[in-house]
Amino acid sequence: MSSVLDDMDSRPGSTTSLLRTVVGLYLRDAGGWMSAKDIVTLMEALGTSGTVTRTALGRLRKKDVVLQEARDGVPGFTLTDGAAGMLARGDRRIYNPRSMSAQDPWCLISFSIPETEREKRHQLRRRLHWIGCGTVAAGLWICPDSLRGEVEEILADLGLRDLTTIFVTEAPLVGGSLQDAASKWWDLEAVATLHRDFIDEHSAAVPLQGAAAVEPDSGAFATYVQCIDRWRIIPYLDPGLPAAFLPADWPGAEGTRLFNRIVAAYAEPSAEFVRSTLGESAVVTVS
Repeated sequence: MSSVLDDMDSRPGSTTSLLRTVVGLYLRDAGGWMSAKDIVTLMEALGTSGTVTRTALGRLRKKDVVLQEARDGVPGFTLTDGAAGMLARGDRRIYNPRSMSAQDPWCLISFSIPETEREKRHQLRRRLHWIGCGTVAAGLWICPDSLRGEVEEILADLGLRDLTTIFVTEAPLVGGSLQDAASKWWDLEAVATLHRDFIDEHSAAVPLQGAAAVEPDSGAFATYVQCIDRWRIIPYLDPGLPAAFLPADWPGAEGTRLFNRIVAAYAEPSAEFVRSTLGESAVVTVS
């Protein structure tokens, strides 16, 4: 399995995670290549030294996220093919968080994997968890049917499709309440904590009504990158369950609204800062 398929293995806020976020936001739109010097400059705006950034670039190379490539004698980096696909999936999740209605179908994943394949079994469980699936039992997982395509990709990548049966079904019939069942299948408290931490950390970033537009400077860039870096794991782990499955004080909608407001205020100023940093020839669009 290519490590690039697991885009959740860097702790948000770490240098490697921030660098991955910068790459995901801007390298593709800068023509698919960025000089090492410019990457270091952007990371310095996040408070990271050149030495630490170069170490993190080495980690991303080992994870098959970036390739070292010189252009006109200038050292730089480009994306691997696998990373491009990973980042495209990330874009869909980050900017379009899931929200399941009560009428939407569910997907059940049933598997029985022999002990000789226990490492693949471990990888399957880990990857199902990281795309937002819940655990009904050791060999039975559940997720919104909208995730079935990603489940199929994981099974194909691990070579486990023949050992797995997928069911598409209506809402499960449980003995108790749907909220109790959901709290057993997913670690909803952990997801709620992610939302609340995001709200606590980034609420102050939203400009007050009537305030001047955000300036396209290093501060706007840092605010936006740190917001995306903190947010990006939430839409993976939050399955976007219907209201009947969630506690009354579920913070997901508030977190999503805050994220959208930050994107609206900071995406373009941050992109302008990157354009000025990379030079007039760079092409940086807003995601």
